[in-house]
Amino acid sequence: MLDQRADILLVEDNPNDVKLTLHALKSANLANAVHVACDGVEALEFLFGAASATDKPPERPKLILLDLKLPRLDGHEVLKRIKSDPRTCGIPVVVLTCSSEERDVMRTYEVGANSYIVKPVDFAQFTESIRDIGKYWLVINHPQAANPC
Repeated sequence: MLDQRADILLVEDNPNDVKLTLHALKSANLANAVHVACDGVEALEFLFGAASATDKPPERPKLILLDLKLPRLDGHEVLKRIKSDPRTCGIPVVVLTCSSEERDVMRTYEVGANSYIVKPVDFAQFTESIRDIGKYWLVINHPQAANPC
């Protein structure tokens, strides 16, 4: 389930949403290499290394699925760090959250989110949404060069 060379970085603190997301990706044959970070600090450590190892080259997943409401460091701050670093700014970030507040939507797009999706409450809709996200960003979409920023 966890892989150091991840195609997808899933940043999610809710264990049930992690299970549902991994199940949906697996059922769509898109879960070959997923790394799960349970909070914003863990996500940044995966991408950039621990604070003491600043010379570590960042991990380059093909896609980041990012919740906004996270412990220790919220999703907005994680997104800001990802999009402000030339080594990671080209990685697509899909915000996948329960918040439908307009201020959250606007703030995430201002910082550089590639997509904002409110998590469906219904299990079947949630599963379908994850499959569609994975297929689009990992199969259909043609990514930018490694350093487009």
